[in-house]
Amino acid sequence: MTAQEAEGMKSEVNSDWDVIDGHHLERVWTFSDFESALDFVNAAGAICEQQGHHADFELGWGRVKALIWTHKIDGLTESDFILAAKFDEI
Repeated sequence: MTAQEAEGMKSEVNSDWDVIDGHHLERVWTFSDFESALDFVNAAGAICEQQGHHADFELGWGRVKALIWTHKIDGLTESDFILAAKFDEI
């Protein structure tokens, strides 16, 4: 997927998602405590398992960062945006 195609697909997900260097999607969520952040990661992880498509997560107190790309091609595909949209529903 070209950087231009990725920017076009970005309109299909929450505006908090960023396309980084045309390579991956990135979004940060904030929470009121660690437990809520952990619950989010667990819910997102369950979606990853259901989809067979896995994101990278950074978890901290009241904060979660998700990074999504298709590791096999080391870049973005439509399925990355689908996974991001599913995270938006949590």
